[in-house]
Amino acid sequence: MGILFEDDNFALFRDGFLQTIELSALSALLALLLGTLLAAFRVSPVPVLRGFGTAWVTLFRNTPLTLLFFAVAFGLPRLGVHFSHLVFAVLALGGYTASFVCEVLRSGINTVPLGQAEAARSLGLTFGQTLTSVVLPQAARTVLAPMSSVFIALPRNSAIAGAFSVPELYSVQQTLSERGYSIFAIFFWVACAYLVISATVALVFRFLEDRLAVAR
Repeated sequence: MGILFEDDNFALFRDGFLQTIELSALSALLALLLGTLLAAFRVSPVPVLRGFGTAWVTLFRNTPLTLLFFAVAFGLPRLGVHFSHLVFAVLALGGYTASFVCEVLRSGINTVPLGQAEAARSLGLTFGQTLTSVVLPQAARTVLAPMSSVFIALPRNSAIAGAFSVPELYSVQQTLSERGYSIFAIFFWVACAYLVISATVALVFRFLEDRLAVAR
C-alpha cells in the first residue's frame, strides 16, 4: 500500500489525478453548454433544429465512447484539424456526455406546465426568452438528481483518454504496472482517487439540490 511513497510515484499519481480533474471539468463544462443548446433544439418549433438535436442525441448515445475517441483523435487530424490530445479528449467526452445532459434537461422541460410558456408568449417573449427566463430555471430544479448521475459517471468515462496519450489517472496504473508493483495495490489507490472525485461531485449536487429546493 506504500507504493505512492516510493521513488517518484506520488508525483506521477498526483499529476494523473489533477489531469483527470482538469479533463473532467472541461468536459463537464462543454457537455453542460452543448447539452443545454441541444435540449433547446429538441423543443424548438423549427423542424431543422429539432432534427439536428434528435440526430445528435441518437448518434452519440448509441455509439461506444471508445469509438468516438477514435473518430475524434484520428478522424479530425485527417480533416486538417489539429489540437492537443487533451482537447481531442475533451471534445469526445464532452460531446458524448452532452447527449445525456440534453435528454435529462428535455425531461425536465417537459415537466414545466405548458401554461407557463403560453403565459410568457402572451407577454411578448420570444421562444428563446421564454426558454431561458421561464422554462429552464424551473426545469433545472427537477433534473438535479438525474444530472448528478451523468456528471458522476463522467470522471470514470475519462479513463478511456489514457489510451489516447492523455496522462490521466487511469494511465498511471499502466505506468506503475510496468514498474512491477502489485496490481491490487495500484487499483486500490486509483479506485480511491475516483471515489474522491465522484463523492465531491455528489456533494456539489446535493448542495445545489438543497439550495434550489422549493420551500414547502
